[in-house]
Amino acid sequence: MHAAFLNQTRAAGHYKFRHVLESRPRRAFFLFPVSFCRHLVCVKLAAAEIRRAIRAALAEDLGSGDVTTLATVPANAKSVALMRAREPLTAAGIQFAEIAFRELSPQIKIKKLARDGQKVAAGKTLLKISGSSRAILSAERVALNFVQRLSGVATATAQFAGFVKGTRARILDTRKTTPGWRRFEKYAVASGGGKNHRLGLFDMVLIKDNHLVALRNEKPNAIAAAVARARKKFPKLKVEVEADTLAQVAQAIAAGADIILLDNMTIAQLCQAVKIVRGRAKTEASGGVNLKTVRAIAATGVDFISVGALTHSARAVDIGLDFE
Repeated sequence: MHAAFLNQTRAAGHYKFRHVLESRPRRAFFLFPVSFCRHLVCVKLAAAEIRRAIRAALAEDLGSGDVTTLATVPANAKSVALMRAREPLTAAGIQFAEIAFRELSPQIKIKKLARDGQKVAAGKTLLKISGSSRAILSAERVALNFVQRLSGVATATAQFAGFVKGTRARILDTRKTTPGWRRFEKYAVASGGGKNHRLGLFDMVLIKDNHLVALRNEKPNAIAAAVARARKKFPKLKVEVEADTLAQVAQAIAAGADIILLDNMTIAQLCQAVKIVRGRAKTEASGGVNLKTVRAIAATGVDFISVGALTHSARAVDIGLDFE
C-alpha cells in the first residue's frame, strides 16, 4: 500500500489520507523523461511516470477515504476480479491498471492476460486481480478510467491504420490532446499502430499559417524567410511548413523544408502536390480526415496523414471489472 496516500488502520477500520506530498519541499521537475527522436517522436512511458499519474488520480478519487467500501467491506476480505473487454478493442494502458491496484495493496496478485497493442475480442479478460477486496474496489474506477480512455485512443488509431494498409501513408497524431495526458495518449496512438508527430512545441519546427501571416512582408516570401530563420536558430531540428495552396508547396520545396503539411486540400490538389514535391520532402495531409476519406487521401501518395480525432474525439471503450 502506497504510504504517500493511504494508510489503512485495521483496528480503526478506516483509511487515513496522508498529505505527504504537501509536506515535501517543492522542486522543479519534468512530468516525463526528456528524451525523444527527431521525427517521428518516440514516446516511451516509464513506471515512475505512470505511478505519478496514478497517485494523483487515486488522491483525487479517494479523498479522505472510500466511505462505502470502508463501511461495508471487512478489512480482511479477499476477492478475485476480472477486467474484461465488453466490446472489440485494441488494448492500451494495462500497466496503469496494474499500478493502480498495487498502490493500494502491494500484496495483490495480478495475472496479465492481454498486452498493449493487442486486438481483443469482446468478452476477453485483460487482467485477473486477486487480493484485498477493499483495494480492488477502491482502485477500480481509476484503473478503468485509464484503460478505457487509452484503449479508446488505440482502438480508433487501429481503425485508421487498417484503412490505409497497403499504401505508403502512415497515420500521425497531433497536439490536440487532453491536457496533462499528451504522452499517455501518444503512447496509446503508437499502441494502435499510429506514429507520433512532435511531442510539443520544442522538438520540431512547424511553420503554420499564422506564422506566415506574421511574416507576410518578408522577401522573397514568408516561407523562405521562416525556413531560413528556423535553420539558423535550430539547425538540428526538422522543419515542417504548412501549405494551403500549391504555390506554397512550391515555395516550401524551394526553401528546403523537410516536411510539407498539405492543409485541407482536395484529393486532386493532394495528387498535384505530391507531383510537385517529387520526393524532395515528406508530405503530410491534414484536415477533413475521417474513416470515409482516409483511404482516398492515402491513395494520393502522401507519406503521412495526421488525425486530430485520434486524441480529441476518441471515445472510451467499454471495459468492466467483475467480481467472481
